[in-house]
Amino acid sequence: MYHDELTECLECGLLQRNPVLPPSGTAECARCGGVLHRDRPDSLNRTLALTLAGIVLFIVANSFPFLTFEMQGQLTESTLMTGVIDLYQAGNWFISGVVLFTSVLAPGIQLALLLLVLIPLRLGQMPAWLPRVFRLVRTLTPWGMMDVFMLGILVSVVKLSEMATIIPGTSLFAFGVLILVLAAAQSALDPDLVWSRVPPLKDVSRPIRPGDDHVACDVCELVMHRDSAIDDGRRLRCPRCMDVLHGRKPNSLQRTWALVLAAIVFYVPANLLPIMTVTSLGRTQSDTIYSGVVFLLTHGMWPLAIVVFVASIFVPLLKLLILLTLLLSVHFRCSWSPRDRTRLYRVTEAIGRWSMVDVYVVTILVALVRLGNLASVQAEAGAVFFCAVVIITMLAAMSFDPRLIWDVLEQEHVGAPDGSGSLAPRPGGQTA
Repeated sequence: MYHDELTECLECGLLQRNPVLPPSGTAECARCGGVLHRDRPDSLNRTLALTLAGIVLFIVANSFPFLTFEMQGQLTESTLMTGVIDLYQAGNWFISGVVLFTSVLAPGIQLALLLLVLIPLRLGQMPAWLPRVFRLVRTLTPWGMMDVFMLGILVSVVKLSEMATIIPGTSLFAFGVLILVLAAAQSALDPDLVWSRVPPLKDVSRPIRPGDDHVACDVCELVMHRDSAIDDGRRLRCPRCMDVLHGRKPNSLQRTWALVLAAIVFYVPANLLPIMTVTSLGRTQSDTIYSGVVFLLTHGMWPLAIVVFVASIFVPLLKLLILLTLLLSVHFRCSWSPRDRTRLYRVTEAIGRWSMVDVYVVTILVALVRLGNLASVQAEAGAVFFCAVVIITMLAAMSFDPRLIWDVLEQEHVGAPDGSGSLAPRPGGQTA
């Protein structure tokens, strides 16, 4: 068995026993229905093979031309880094940095760190730095957005199809395969298998009985007695992965409220101001997010128009509404359907990243259309505000602690329902 005997659900806080899973089986939380563990057969070998393939594809994707723009006999070649460099040189350093991190650095670093973790494990080694490196892999995972970037490529090609000829390069095909390989590697990776091979720095084998004061790690999910945690003089740390232990995410409500309000403020100019200016044959036109959707509709590409509308207009608004609903329900200690509210929280985590599609479209068009007065694309202020909305709403979803939804139902709970993150004693008798 590759996981610990006990686990605490990170979405509702219920302490329960881990069942022995059949091949490819899944364990779900008895209270909120969240996925606790999945059995992934031959996880180590499969993930290592996919990671090696991903690194080769990543090198190819960043070494050759990505797309070529041809207009009236003039050619412009672009690589994955071309748009990033052009945006930075034009003074749009914020968008440039976000695109660089989400489309190149995060996936590349994730692949490299996975390799650093998997090779020692395959050789039966356990370096002291391995737990910290594996924690970083987990942190980077939601920020790699190559699949969203590919959707941005599709939208960009459609927008340019009537203006010029777009020629795909070797890098584009490698990039497409890399998306599938990285997704397969993430699916094959069994975190429980990795953590089961990391020896805790303190003895955590003492069984936890109902009523015992326990804490659970948010990263490696180790459940232990409070006195088994490592006290560094300021905070308690997990004896296995060395992450800081919290009863709840620190200042969850305050941080989430601040981020949601900031996103609401930025959402207005993001939709009213133009996100790019297109110059073609001496004519200049500025486009907002909404006008981009209208362009696709008027040219008969309604499936793509629907995708862009949902990703760029509907999803950010929906995410803000969901987060506001969750925040207000926790603030007023509502007991309404906590299981459904937890599902809403999962939706905010799943959909937010897809709103980056318009930011990627601007980046790709800036990289491709560079023919001076004949044809050029320039990023505008709306793209900066929209990029900020996407990043802020993702951070807001990460800051919110869904366990706060369930605290109102815990009649004997004496922790920190205000989201302070304190480690006050909590009842340990909740088992399933």
